[in-house]
Amino acid sequence: MRTGARLNPDLIRAIIFDIDGTLSDSDDQMVAKVEQLLRPLRGMLSDVGRHATARWLVMAAESPGNFLYNLADRLSLDSFLIKQLDRASQKRKQRIKKYWIIPGVAEMLERFAQRLPLAVVSARDEHSSLAFIQQFHLEPYFRVIVTSQTCEHTKPFPDPLLYAARQMQVAPENCLMVGDTTVDMRAARLAGMQAIGVLCGFGRQRELLRAGAHEILDSTAELLDFLENKLKREG
Repeated sequence: MRTGARLNPDLIRAIIFDIDGTLSDSDDQMVAKVEQLLRPLRGMLSDVGRHATARWLVMAAESPGNFLYNLADRLSLDSFLIKQLDRASQKRKQRIKKYWIIPGVAEMLERFAQRLPLAVVSARDEHSSLAFIQQFHLEPYFRVIVTSQTCEHTKPFPDPLLYAARQMQVAPENCLMVGDTTVDMRAARLAGMQAIGVLCGFGRQRELLRAGAHEILDSTAELLDFLENKLKREG
């Protein structure tokens, strides 16, 4: 666990989750496929280099908006310009019939859903968002599911997060956003929400903290235990 601005767990009355790289292991699924395609280059790339190259290619091809935001962070480009580029570059993701779920996430959601209202806010379209949720029977855990088609603007704009908060009847400052990219962190910051970044997707610690993450966890599955321990320490 790494810390950014101070997280106040006492404020949390609802939790909003991203899908890709946060609940779903779809990022690693695509990376594995691309890594296989790069095997003919094993004379030029080590195993580590091939994996890193595959992750970079998937990030650029599968989610150009996230890629541009990370590039913008590195180059300190104007955020308004990048938002326009992000909107222009959004493309429909290739649909896959079977999804992977991050180990421990389903159990964590089941425990959380008994205590707090939960929501999903994803840049996926409605079809693929529901396909993932239904494959792992996660529907009962979420009060609201927000996709790229729900609001006029998707992340990094705050609109979908604010919509989810309204549907759960929870004030934005009492919502926690959990995601794996700087896009998630920026959207949370603009919505006035606390945010936790996770490293089980494409996000990197330094970038997530710089984008506004209050805490960094290695996996989303650690979230409940982390919050419980933090409440005990600060209680």
